[in-house]
Amino acid sequence: MAREKKTEFDIVLWGATGFTGRLVAEYLARSQDAHGAKWALAGRDAGRLEKVRAELTGLNPACASLPVVIADAKDAASLDALVARTRVVISTVGPYNRYGSELVAACARAGTDYCDLTGEVHWMRKMIDAHDTQARETGARIVHTCGFDSIPSDLGVLMVQDYMRERHGGHCDQVRYHLTHMRGGFSGGTVASMMDTFDAVKAEPALRRVLTSAHALDPEPGRGTKEERDQMTVRKSPETGGWTAPFLMASVNTRVVRRSNALLGFPWGRDFFYAEVTDFGPGARGLALAASTTAGLGGFMAASSVDAVRGLLEKHVLPAPGQGPSAKIRESGRFEVRMLGEGLSPKSGQRVKVEGKVASKGDPGYAATSRMLAESALCLAFDTLPKRGGVLTPASAMGMVLVERLRKAGMTFEVHDRAA
Repeated sequence: MAREKKTEFDIVLWGATGFTGRLVAEYLARSQDAHGAKWALAGRDAGRLEKVRAELTGLNPACASLPVVIADAKDAASLDALVARTRVVISTVGPYNRYGSELVAACARAGTDYCDLTGEVHWMRKMIDAHDTQARETGARIVHTCGFDSIPSDLGVLMVQDYMRERHGGHCDQVRYHLTHMRGGFSGGTVASMMDTFDAVKAEPALRRVLTSAHALDPEPGRGTKEERDQMTVRKSPETGGWTAPFLMASVNTRVVRRSNALLGFPWGRDFFYAEVTDFGPGARGLALAASTTAGLGGFMAASSVDAVRGLLEKHVLPAPGQGPSAKIRESGRFEVRMLGEGLSPKSGQRVKVEGKVASKGDPGYAATSRMLAESALCLAFDTLPKRGGVLTPASAMGMVLVERLRKAGMTFEVHDRAA
């Protein structure tokens, strides 16, 4: 085990009655790795938690004896009592800016490890400022973005850099993420987090600087350079020849990757460049798809900033909290990412190019994400990891140990040289 902490539970799942929480619970119920773990369901409604437990018992009869823990997201005392009973907390309760702060604070105080699914950059910045020092003192590993945001990005870059170091003796000074395939749906929780971010910026306009800063999550935030700004227009990729559009979650993932580089001591250089795009392939079809996607994203962002239009979207178009894609959509989903890196090889004295692939079956935001989050918690609870506390990232907290776990769980993480 990574760190001795005698507690009643190994893992507590906070938010087990929500859409994503139930999926994580189902994954743990089915997981062979979790069968030896002492875990519990947690939330504020005992009746709903007991209903989830009954459903899980149909998947695994052993779940009939799963403990149920009651706490309230706004009651610090109840959260202190909860985190004292476990080594790791999984949180699926969002929007995190609204419901997650007290739980992170409790984990930092108690030295309890924590992982979540947030993509709320402004909230993560608040957690870093408020709790990083104490978490380092207590040894708590606070690990945000343990789902589709941002494990494929963060661990994909780490994998490429690890390969580059072992094979070529150096590091990639630039890596570009190309999302080439994605099929899945949105949940009401994801939409609620996006809308909460819009509301936070409207209430506190200074947050816009945080959200637009390329280094918003660095230990010492900087403004970045013009080259590091997220792509906002249609472009043709010189690496793939495909037409690319902005990637919706680049503004989260790129910040996480840059924080990893900083927390690890800048092994990829202080001028390391990282960017993310959606790649639709070459030709007229690729151009049309890239253009329509870019226009659609722009239209959605503009519409969401107008209260009257947003109200119509939330009422008639977007899923409500607690809703999400059907089991059929979740099972038929998939994603695939190409990680294109290049850098100088000290062995040959030449610049070399490498290519990584990160892929998974299952809806990226839900089926794949529930796997990534559950495996992150199991990794924190049971694997031998660096003794490092603080507000961390998947790469800086778990690194290649988590990559190996996810490979065994069915995800693809592979890397090779590519033609110069």
